Amino acid sequence: MTPTAFLYDCDRTTGVATITFNRPDRLNALTFDIYDELGQTFRAINDDRVVRAVVITGAGKAFCSGGDVRDIIGPLLSRDYRGLLEFTRMTCDLVLAIRQCRRPVVAALNGTAAGAGAVIAAACDVRIAAASARIAFLFTKVGLSGADMGAAWLLPRIVGSGRATELLLTGDFITADEAFRIGLYNRVVADRDVLAAATAFAAQLGQGPAFALEITKDALNREASMDLHAALEAEAQIQASLMTHADFREAYDAFVAKRPPKFL
Repeated sequence: MTPTAFLYDCDRTTGVATITFNRPDRLNALTFDIYDELGQTFRAINDDRVVRAVVITGAGKAFCSGGDVRDIIGPLLSRDYRGLLEFTRMTCDLVLAIRQCRRPVVAALNGTAAGAGAVIAAACDVRIAAASARIAFLFTKVGLSGADMGAAWLLPRIVGSGRATELLLTGDFITADEAFRIGLYNRVVADRDVLAAATAFAAQLGQGPAFALEITKDALNREASMDLHAALEAEAQIQASLMTHADFREAYDAFVAKRPPKFL
């Protein structure tokens, strides 16, 4: 992979790291190496104490158009089942790396998100989109299952089973307004404002209590497979533990002193 396939930068003042897909001439299509390197990048963020939130976006007019037809789809046709499974597990590993990232991840959807690009967006914690940012989980359009890279787990939890079923069965594009209406996008802004809006939101999260945000994200992942009794007990234990954390005391002290809190 060339070092410019995606760019990485971190603002040390705000703690916001920005990952930018950087193949605008290919609508930021993914290659084998990009999947692997991006997963490694998200895992490395877990050990970077400077990073407090992440923004992922695309250069040019697309967020990410999915797997590159020339660099991925063509070569896959010559692989046997074992080789294909190696690839599909690697793509799933990227989604797991995003979901397990201890920092909030905000997608700045500057344009088209399709196939794997749509699933990457769904794997993020928050999606802020440009008015032009259409999206499609188009796997069935090419004869594949709509359940790809965790889409059948992620999407129903964002938009509900009925909407997810429609999106995954048809593979059709929907507009930004429709994606916002069904809850897939958290916000829709003018095209020129999308990165600034996502970065400002990430910076706002970055000022918050990092450990509490990490635990909240982890709970959202874990409780998806729990019944109510187990979820309530898990949350009781989580909250009791966080009440012993320095950030809880700091929030109280800041309130009493009528000053902004300074979280760890």
